[in-house]
Amino acid sequence: MKSLVLVLCLAQLWGCHSAPHGPGLGYKELNCDDPETEQAALVAVDYINTHLLQGYKHTLNQIDKVKVWPRRPMGEVFEIEIDTLETTCHVLDPTPLVNCSVRQLQQHAVEGDCDFHVLKQGGQFSVLFAKCDSSPDSAEDVRKVCPDCPLLAPLNDTRVVHAVEAALAAFNARNNGSYFQLVEVSRAQLVPLPFSTYVEFAVAATDCVAKEVTDPAICNLLAEKQYGFCRSTLTEKVGGEDVAVTCTVFQTQPVLPQPQPDNTNTPTPVVASAVPAATQPAAAVVVVGPLVVAAPPPPAPVHRAHYDLRHAFTGVASVESASGEAFHVGKAPTVVQPSVPVAAGPVVRPCPGRIRHFKI
Repeated sequence: MKSLVLVLCLAQLWGCHSAPHGPGLGYKELNCDDPETEQAALVAVDYINTHLLQGYKHTLNQIDKVKVWPRRPMGEVFEIEIDTLETTCHVLDPTPLVNCSVRQLQQHAVEGDCDFHVLKQGGQFSVLFAKCDSSPDSAEDVRKVCPDCPLLAPLNDTRVVHAVEAALAAFNARNNGSYFQLVEVSRAQLVPLPFSTYVEFAVAATDCVAKEVTDPAICNLLAEKQYGFCRSTLTEKVGGEDVAVTCTVFQTQPVLPQPQPDNTNTPTPVVASAVPAATQPAAAVVVVGPLVVAAPPPPAPVHRAHYDLRHAFTGVASVESASGEAFHVGKAPTVVQPSVPVAAGPVVRPCPGRIRHFKI
């Protein structure tokens, strides 16, 4: 019996001796405002905006947490948590992100919360793993800033649908060029005084002439996609309604030639993607890296008032982990074994980082 107790005690002592402590966990912690950390965060934001399918571009607001894991045989992985804010630039708008305004609190701002694994190898960054969600500011917080400001309305509200249809009809009626079709209702607010409906929506040009359309169902999108973005206010009046609409039509997206096999030089036209690639921030380098696979998004809510990044953003799970091994979404990469000693360094924990705009 005494021998058994002695063996158990020795086992516990050995377990304590072999377990990693603090800096020996296998990763290092950087300052959240470190230039290298911010560079990885900007790559993550660029990845969000180039893969958004609906809604608005996002911009970096704060870096919450960062861990840097070594990766076998070379490189390192930034495990990073960031907060983003919705801008006023639609995903179809080619305006560079740096020139996009952040949606303010009184406009019912939307915040994104994202987790990323970003690989740095050979001075270049690539995204291994991405998961995001977003939510509008609470009604209480909006009321504190602006008691009379309207809140976001469900995009399928009958008043919203009617306002969009009326605005699109008014735009096409005065348009001398192509007939435009609705692509997406992006944002809506019901204004109490004066009683009106404010909407924002995306449109696309068709092969029909606006002045000659009798049956919109026969109109097809142009091969060289041309999108636009509209803002409109429908104001209800006694005996009728007044529609004010302003649309910005973007430049056409050219048909891109596809590389041909067998050294042939004859290009095959390929229709450009519905979402143009966003301009990369100056601080971010070109994103290249391992194959990633799309993670199926959960079903979108029926009565949504904004496009949650959880549904609008196609997240990815890498086929390669930080250590070069397979891993799944939500599983931290295994980098070093407990028995491998890791040099202790200075403890750096100034996180979360600075707030670039405002906190929701």
